[in-house]
Amino acid sequence: MYKLAFILTCASLCIAGCTDYYKIVDPGSNKAYYTTDYDEKRNGAVVFTDERSGSTVTIQNSEVTEISKESFKAETAKGD
Repeated sequence: MYKLAFILTCASLCIAGCTDYYKIVDPGSNKAYYTTDYDEKRNGAVVFTDERSGSTVTIQNSEVTEISKESFKAETAKGD
């Protein structure tokens, strides 16, 4: 019983540690946004929170690309 609990705990920690990173481009303005999660609505719109501004953004037509963690961090780094 304890082995099963240990295995399930380890598996859930591995899954929770996996994050995907996305670059979402609005083709109309060519503006790029960066997020770790987005929701695609039935009408084709994409809704997400922009990592740079913290704003919730909705784009009707978009280009979504999965990017590396390094690219994401480079693009969203706050300048001091």
